[in-house]
Amino acid sequence: MALLAQREHSAMELRRKLQRIARDRRLAEADPANEPSIDEAADAGGLEEEVDAVLVWLKANGYLDESRFVESRIHVRSQRFGQRRIEQELAQHGLSMDAEQRATLAAGELDRACELLRRKFGEEPPADAAAEAKRLRFLMGRGFGSELARKAVRQVR
Repeated sequence: MALLAQREHSAMELRRKLQRIARDRRLAEADPANEPSIDEAADAGGLEEEVDAVLVWLKANGYLDESRFVESRIHVRSQRFGQRRIEQELAQHGLSMDAEQRATLAAGELDRACELLRRKFGEEPPADAAAEAKRLRFLMGRGFGSELARKAVRQVR
């Protein structure tokens, strides 16, 4: 419960964390010298079943909700990153945005990119082509598309 109290988690992420915690506790309880036991493979199967049972219970009782996790990620990341970067992060968790979330995020992407440029580089236009290229690389590295990055750089001028 302490992990869930800190922030939203995806099922994949929480499974990994719970397996590590359970494995560490079993090793500490079984052998204080931390020497591996002969039945580690059998213990791993039972451990995975226990963790899966906990995850099912958490989902059934509303403590673990992947749609809430997606909303949280979008909210937290949208002010600093573009749609591509957010989608990539969600894919690492085995999740994706629905069409409505994708459309909402895309609608405000140019404004977010311009605001990000203003915060990073100020209101002054780029001095030369190298400065403009630096701004383009900055936005593209944050997950904004190349065409949108060009529009944002032109708009902030």
